[in-house]
Amino acid sequence: MQTRRLGTTGPEVSAIGLGAMGMSGMYGPSDRAESLATIHAAIEAGVTLIDTGDFYGMGHNEMLIGEALKDHRRDEVVLSVKFGAQRTPTGAWIGFDASPNALKTALCYSLQRLGVDHIDIYRPARLDPNTPIEDTVGAIAEMVQAGYVRHIGLSEVGSDTIRRAAAVHPIADLQIEYSLMSRGIEGGVLNTCRELGIGVTAYGVLSRGLIGGNTTDFSAQGDFRAHSPRFQGENLQKNLALADALRPIAEAAGLTPAQAAIAWVAAQGDDIVPLIGARRRDRLAEALGALDRPLSSETLAALEAAAPQEAVAGMRYAEAQMAHLDSEKG
Repeated sequence: MQTRRLGTTGPEVSAIGLGAMGMSGMYGPSDRAESLATIHAAIEAGVTLIDTGDFYGMGHNEMLIGEALKDHRRDEVVLSVKFGAQRTPTGAWIGFDASPNALKTALCYSLQRLGVDHIDIYRPARLDPNTPIEDTVGAIAEMVQAGYVRHIGLSEVGSDTIRRAAAVHPIADLQIEYSLMSRGIEGGVLNTCRELGIGVTAYGVLSRGLIGGNTTDFSAQGDFRAHSPRFQGENLQKNLALADALRPIAEAAGLTPAQAAIAWVAAQGDDIVPLIGARRRDRLAEALGALDRPLSSETLAALEAAAPQEAVAGMRYAEAQMAHLDSEKG
C-alpha cells in the first residue's frame, strides 16, 4: 500500500482511506456482516485511515468500527472522527455544537464506543456559527495535551477559518468534498491548505455514487441522496449522462469509471488522500485497484473535459445545508 502524509504535521496514512458513513444507513440499508468484513479486508489490504462521525447512525458507526478493531492492533489504524452534528431520536438534524464542553463530552462517548484510548484525528464536522473556531480548536488542543487526541483536523471550512484555526494549533488536514464533479476547493481553499502545510482528505470522490455506481435509483429509505439536488429529476439524468461520458475514457486507460475517478483525485497532489465509501468487499477491491495504474496527463485532461464543472446540475447539498457550509465562502 502506498502512503501519504497528511500535511506537514499530520500522520502518515494509506494513499486511500476508508469512509465508513455508508455502513450506518446514510445511503439506505446496509449489511452488518458485510460491513464488518469490509473493514477487516481494508485493514488487511493496508488501508490505515478510517473515517467516521459520532452522528453516523447515532453512534452505530463508531460501535461497528470498534467491534472490527477488536481483531486488529490499535496501531494498524488511524482513526478520524467528526463531531458536532446534533440529531433527535428520529434522526432529524437539529443544529451543530462545537463548543468546548460539548466536544469534550462527545470525545468521551467516541472513545467509549470505539473502544480506544485516543482518537488520531478529531475534527468538527462543520463550523459552529455560535462558537469561534479558536475556541473549538483550543479545546481540542487541550485534549491533545491530555493525550486523548493526536491531531486536529477541520471539515468543510473556508480559507479564513482555516487560517484562524491554524493560528491556534497545527492542523493536520481539511476534510472536504472533492471529485471530478465537485471541484470547488480548487483555487482558494486548496491553495490555503498548501500554503499552511495542511493535507486534504477528499470525500465524495465518486460523487456519492453518480460515478461508477450500480444503481440509478436513490430513493431507498434512509438514503439522504433522495433529498439532494444532484439526485433530483432532470438534474439526476444530466449528471448520470456526465458520469457515463467518463466510461470510455476510463476503459481506454484500463480502469473502471470508479477507479478512474479515484485516481483523478489522487493525481491532484501527494497532499490529497481520497476517502472511498465502500461498504462491500467487492467495491473496496475495485477502489484499491485505482492505485495500480497512474493516469497519463492526456487521460486526466480527457476526464476533466468530459465532466466540466459548468455542466454539473444542482448543488451538492440542499439550499438550507449549503447555507451552513463555510467552505463555500472560498
